[in-house]
Amino acid sequence: MWVLLSIIILVVVATAIFVNQRNFGKAPSGERLERIKKSPNYRDGAFQNQSITPNFSSDRNMAGVMYDFLFKKIKDLRPGKDIPAIKTDLKQLNPAEDILVWMGHSSLYMQISGKKFLVDPVLVSASPLSAFNKAFNGTSIYNPEDLPDADVLILTHDHWDHLDYKTMLNLKNRVGRVICPLGVGEHLEYWGFDKNKITELDWNEHTSVAGGFTITALPARHFSGRGLKRNQSLWASYMLQSPSGNIYLGGDSGYDTHFADIKNRFGTIDLAILENGQYNNDWKYIHLVPEDLLKAVKDLQPRRLFTVHNSRYALAMHAWYEPLENISKAAEKDSIHLMTPMIGEPVVLKDSAQTFKKWWQGIM
Repeated sequence: MWVLLSIIILVVVATAIFVNQRNFGKAPSGERLERIKKSPNYRDGAFQNQSITPNFSSDRNMAGVMYDFLFKKIKDLRPGKDIPAIKTDLKQLNPAEDILVWMGHSSLYMQISGKKFLVDPVLVSASPLSAFNKAFNGTSIYNPEDLPDADVLILTHDHWDHLDYKTMLNLKNRVGRVICPLGVGEHLEYWGFDKNKITELDWNEHTSVAGGFTITALPARHFSGRGLKRNQSLWASYMLQSPSGNIYLGGDSGYDTHFADIKNRFGTIDLAILENGQYNNDWKYIHLVPEDLLKAVKDLQPRRLFTVHNSRYALAMHAWYEPLENISKAAEKDSIHLMTPMIGEPVVLKDSAQTFKKWWQGIM
């Protein structure tokens, strides 16, 4: 009895010490928490999705899913060769050109109408433990030091694969503004960001950026949390309206009516950036499985499509190349203008004729 009790106490203490590390961030408090409590999307002590969203879409539970993740063998879960990449010098790009550079997973650098944007830059670690969520070989070509000083840092939510503590420490004095969902600012202030640079938005709130930009936080169907308690901060997608057109940043989201609502509200979407990868039917309500990605594209009707959330980490049980192969075949069938750049390959946003290789097929 005493041995068992001692083991339980040690596990509890060790867990408490682990989740109280600085990189886990901090739960909202004070004025920020009071604002959160007034949000129509915050009920019963947590943020909620627009539709009922179970943790799992089947009769599976966390234990079963984790067992499969740890022990089930998936063919080609990780690439057998280095992922091909191009290390473009981001600091030497012509600032007058509208360019997008994907840095793997959901990390983006964008130059639009003279402004520099970063979106969910995760360049050091996507996990609280460095031994887990290892990046695929060849994908870690960018370090935080390679990023230019940015006018705006956009964050979609606080999950580890979208909010990287060490990348944030490097950027805290190198970005003009941070735009993030309600509650995420608590992490950033805790890590040393100037609170006057942080703009937290609830769904359907917007903010202006000098130069003719409007950024609107919009619904997504997902969840949040870096530790043991979920949904204390919000998750979001965004519409970036600029002099060069409308770019939709889908963030992490399962399928729901919000895609059609966003199309009806904003009309023309010049580029949609949607997640495509780390999906599983067990959690199809919070990530886009392949058939739901196509539904979202049909709802949004973007002029061009770029899919992210793939090709850097193995966070789900599918072949690493499956997301790109699926959407590439669907794009050919349905005449979707799909862009498939390699990591680091510049996308010239005003060049609708730019072509890209099916680079993943060379290492399948």
